[in-house]
Amino acid sequence: MSEEERRHSVASDAHLIQDEQLRAEAEARNGLLQFDRACSMIVEAIERGKSWKLRPSTILTLHRAALEGISSYAGNFRPSSVAISGSEHKPVEAHLVPELIEDLCDYVNEHWEDKTAVHLASYVMWRLNWIHPFSDGNGRTSRMVSYLVLSVRLGMLLPGRDTIPDQIVDNRQPYFDALEAADRALMKGEINLAKMEELIESMLAKQLMGVMESATGKHFSSHDEDADLNVERDGN
Repeated sequence: MSEEERRHSVASDAHLIQDEQLRAEAEARNGLLQFDRACSMIVEAIERGKSWKLRPSTILTLHRAALEGISSYAGNFRPSSVAISGSEHKPVEAHLVPELIEDLCDYVNEHWEDKTAVHLASYVMWRLNWIHPFSDGNGRTSRMVSYLVLSVRLGMLLPGRDTIPDQIVDNRQPYFDALEAADRALMKGEINLAKMEELIESMLAKQLMGVMESATGKHFSSHDEDADLNVERDGN
């Protein structure tokens, strides 16, 4: 099973474009539109300041941007049960999705001040995938909502072209591993996002390091990034 097929679900009647090549091209176009929409939402949220809250409508808007013209369920929660290929996790029944999405938003909003940006982004990344609220596009939407929460919590539109969502698409294996580690922890009654937090920390460092490389013309190795992160942890 390829990386693209792992942890993937789709309703058989969801596709509006049956040709795989045309659908892939539409998904690529929508991916750019979804990122642009997320960036606009980040700027708007920062301007609003403390009055901003993560809402289910935010999640639905970003899902619609990703699936508009591709899926008949774009911007809507799934109407039925789904199974995730390549994963032991069984998503909740469809009627539970709206309430669980509200709980996810409540967690982020209630812990906005006492949890770190990386923790909140990690929670969103994992929990949205765990709920699996959509018939298709769960991964794309969870990654973009996570990135939005990370950026708004940090109070900036993050610089760098090698963004966290792009890094995940380029190498999905660590992302899948982090999701499954959190899934296993929940089966034991625990919330443990250590692996996801470590992944997002490293990807954030890489994204920001790209800005340094563009500014200085110097190349910074992954060893340099790890050293910088260790210094920050020691300082904390």
